[in-house]
Amino acid sequence: MALIPIKFNDFVRRKITLKDIARELEVSISTVSKALKNSEEIGRDTKEKVQAFAKLYNYKPNNIAISLKNKYTRNIGVIIPDIVHHFFTTVFRGIEKYANSKGYNTIVCVSDGSFDKEVINMEMLANGSIDGFVVGLSSETLLKRDYNHLREVTEQGIPLVLFDSITDEIQCDKVVINDEEIAYKAVTKMINSGKKNIALVSTGYFYTVNKNRENGYRRALTDNSISVNENFILRLLPEDNNEKINTFLTKNSQIDAVLTVNEVAAIHAMSVVREKGMKIPEDISFIGFTDGLLSRYAEPSLTSIAQHGDQMGEIAARMLIEKIEMENEGDQEEIFQTEIIEATIVERESTKN
Repeated sequence: MALIPIKFNDFVRRKITLKDIARELEVSISTVSKALKNSEEIGRDTKEKVQAFAKLYNYKPNNIAISLKNKYTRNIGVIIPDIVHHFFTTVFRGIEKYANSKGYNTIVCVSDGSFDKEVINMEMLANGSIDGFVVGLSSETLLKRDYNHLREVTEQGIPLVLFDSITDEIQCDKVVINDEEIAYKAVTKMINSGKKNIALVSTGYFYTVNKNRENGYRRALTDNSISVNENFILRLLPEDNNEKINTFLTKNSQIDAVLTVNEVAAIHAMSVVREKGMKIPEDISFIGFTDGLLSRYAEPSLTSIAQHGDQMGEIAARMLIEKIEMENEGDQEEIFQTEIIEATIVERESTKN
């Protein structure tokens, strides 16, 4: 029996995974997994080749992932950053509705934006009780850029779908909205209504979604021959309070329109300018991401960007369940997709003239 010649140094520096073995021997991850378990489904030659390769390069199975692979539960684990936020609530509703229609149950955990809680939640769920994960990354995970807990799972062939808060460092299926394009449209709408001094209230730049929204904001101004005023961009950190928005709007009194990346910041900003005696939208107009109850019942009501969280959740659940069922049928393709949902602007009183 001959092994495929490779350089030993390729693997001694890092932990070898099922994916590495499958790639080098040109077989599926499922075949490698079954061969290592001495399954009768795998031919003797292939089984011996896989087992010899694993022994040669000191393959050690990942205990978290192994527990997930031991049985098919028809349960999926969902980890979201915030249960109070309207958007994440609708995402989970979409996940649960689709999963239930396919005979799957959902187990949800909340990270509260914490890296440690996200890791703990994944470890807690990875006890053989679920078949895969749908995850919206926490702010601390994105800030730390530490994705080892996700990488360990994906390298063992465990299905994972990221939604909204994602990273390009992990290869898996993902679902997002057209953040840059919809921000561009929102700012263009303000410009077309006569606004010129348009501000952006964002959160951490470590969020891919916020980076894309800021890109859309900048591009819309540039395309309409309006210079980007860096003083008109406020980036809030998780620990910042509403006083920072107050100071920002007081210092930049010439601002006549504001795009915010969430509705909470928009509602607070509107209350600040109303206390100053300014009229909305005549003196200053507002558009905020997330079309929740706050947007509808604010005074005045807030023009918002609907992110269609229920649709995002449904798509994420569909992508995950398709991967789970492909794997259980022994068909594991290394093809990952990113689905982009078209967000829409819901016009209300904060932009009407």
